[in-house]
Amino acid sequence: MTTTTPMLEAVQLDVSGMTCAACAGRVERALNGLEGVSASVNYATERALVTGLSPDRVDEAVRRVEKAGYGAHPHDDADDAWSRRATEVRISSLRRRLLVSAILTVPLMDITIVLALVPGWRFPGWEWVCVLLALPIVAWAAWPFHKATLRNLRHGTVSMDTLVSLGIAASFGWAVATLLFGLGQEGTGYWLGFGVTPEGANSVYLDVAAGMTTFQLAGRYFETRSRRKAGDVLGALNQLAATHVRIRTDNTEEIQPATALRAGDVFVVLPGETIPADGVIIEGAAAVDASMLTGEPVPADLTPGDGVVGGTISTDGRLEVRATLVGAHTQLAQMAALAEQAQARKARVQTLVDKVTSYFVPAVIVLAVLVAAGWMIAGTSFEQAFGIGISVLIIACPCALGLATPTALMVGIGRGATLGILVKGQDALEASGTITTVVLDKTGTLTTGSMTAHRLAPVDGVTEQELLAVAAAVERGSEHIIARAILTAAENRGIEIAPVAGFTAHPGRGASGQLHGEPVLVGSRAFLLDHAIDVPDEPDAADNLDNSTGQAAETSVLVARGRLLLGRIGLRDTIKRDARTAVAALHAQGMKTVLLTGDTPAAAASVAARLGIDTVLAGVLPAQKADAIRSLQDSGDRVAMVGDGINDAVALAAADLGLAMVSGSDIALKSADIILVRDDLAVIPDAIALSRRTLRTIKTNLGWAFGYNIAAIPIAAAGLLNPLIAAGAMALSSVLVVYNSLRLQNFRRTTTPRSDRR
Repeated sequence: MTTTTPMLEAVQLDVSGMTCAACAGRVERALNGLEGVSASVNYATERALVTGLSPDRVDEAVRRVEKAGYGAHPHDDADDAWSRRATEVRISSLRRRLLVSAILTVPLMDITIVLALVPGWRFPGWEWVCVLLALPIVAWAAWPFHKATLRNLRHGTVSMDTLVSLGIAASFGWAVATLLFGLGQEGTGYWLGFGVTPEGANSVYLDVAAGMTTFQLAGRYFETRSRRKAGDVLGALNQLAATHVRIRTDNTEEIQPATALRAGDVFVVLPGETIPADGVIIEGAAAVDASMLTGEPVPADLTPGDGVVGGTISTDGRLEVRATLVGAHTQLAQMAALAEQAQARKARVQTLVDKVTSYFVPAVIVLAVLVAAGWMIAGTSFEQAFGIGISVLIIACPCALGLATPTALMVGIGRGATLGILVKGQDALEASGTITTVVLDKTGTLTTGSMTAHRLAPVDGVTEQELLAVAAAVERGSEHIIARAILTAAENRGIEIAPVAGFTAHPGRGASGQLHGEPVLVGSRAFLLDHAIDVPDEPDAADNLDNSTGQAAETSVLVARGRLLLGRIGLRDTIKRDARTAVAALHAQGMKTVLLTGDTPAAAASVAARLGIDTVLAGVLPAQKADAIRSLQDSGDRVAMVGDGINDAVALAAADLGLAMVSGSDIALKSADIILVRDDLAVIPDAIALSRRTLRTIKTNLGWAFGYNIAAIPIAAAGLLNPLIAAGAMALSSVLVVYNSLRLQNFRRTTTPRSDRR
């Protein structure tokens, strides 16, 4: 009897209860404790990506997370609305606690400070009045911090909430102890900006406890709102999808849920409506706005036979469309899925930060105790040493470290998706920062990929009709763009195409077959030379360059029958409209450009000259493209490869950064790190510029977060920082990191849109 092993796949878990990066690290360690499992937990998205987990073990993973003190359940796209509502509930709860805390903290701080400094205004029991005002703040308003701390203690761990909760509890506890036992009442203190204070002025730390709670709640509230806003950048993609569709059956139209649409169905789109699925127009014409999907500002005029993409809008016409891809298979759904997966992953630098944070929190607690003890040993009063210890405890809280990387990744990846740039993972962002050379494929990337038979040059004794007939007979078995161009030319001349036997494709070289019992070769000069066919030299590239039309030099296809050359077919491919602008933008970014193609040196040199490309590598076979990339890397270059075909897949994977045009093959798209959706070559420098800016934002965030802690801890340990100021500074640092990440939403295209260049 044969047993089937359950298929292992990546599983996403929604994790609840995490309040900081240390929590995410704890959940990650719990999941990685499962045999054969590798997990990555992203605090910003509150999601765990678990690989090596069979479907029957998902419940085991959920129990592991719950045992660690957090909630978890398998992610379901249908739950996204529920997740948004849960986030709104959490934000509303924080808002209520913040309002209550702020309303009570302001009079409490006024009373405690005034009565502490002006003994004549004190009245019997004034301290207890202050305690009653502080109690709702430190108990109810600060409960989220205490709750997380208690949960951590049950599991023998600590987190950033532990630092906050300890600071609040210690300040409040010290104030109550002062009242009950008269601690700290002897002597006077010194307040910066005031001078020597009267007796008892330093004994009430209620303002510190209340102010700390208010500042921390404010930081947590704005942080949660900002993280939701960062997530909404991605959510905007999902919201583009139409919820209903007008399906045409016979001569009737019926509005149904979009989920009812199937491939092959015909649906109708009225002016102003969102196209619900990918398809082909069968009737009607309209200007279709795809700006929300690709960042292209000008609506495209589409007519029958043109393809449409779900999520775009018909602005001014009625369309009848036959659906080709529906539901999760549409380009919009794939974009959203890729962007979501990219956001769920974790950058290598974030893994290091999480590891540092896991040790940092307990180290801070120990440090605060040692600092307080050191000050006491040096002769400082317990009260002052206690305050310094609290300042260290609060100021060192590394919340900003936990937010520095994931928030920038969330916003950067989301912004890219709205500009037609799909970043498949954080590795692409990290690689983009070191790219020095961009390698560009020619056909289908820099040129339109739609070729025409421009020139027929048969040898003496052979007619153009005969040359085309022989070439078309062999090329009928190929799907290559050169084959399509030759077949189209033959059909336009009404040539009857004979069947061939033994058709064989030779990738990057040509094709062969048997026509009426004779061997026929159609391909490059090198291909025919390898078969001992006598062929002339290549024509001069300058002879084939049309400077007025923007046409590339001809690509020569030679045709031989038997052992005799029949002639040459010159094919031309039009350079894309934005190619020169894109190359110039890459040069402006300080990068070298390389043209890599299997085409002839003459055709490649012509295209490179017109576009200003630095280096040409022509006549490179598909199997050799990866070697060409590695050769550049061996010379010290960090290489980005841009391509769109099957023959580019290996090169895309070999490059430090692979960028694939969405019009390319599925294999090429799977091999790439970044997918370029926008039908505009300017998307190439845009993608690199966005990746670099996102990487700079991450570095800025980490620099600020690390620098803040490194600078603040010594200041606090030196006794130069009031606990109240420490609490405000720590909360502000987290908000600043998130705000800096949100600035990525303002990223604009590096080149002028086509509508402005008319």
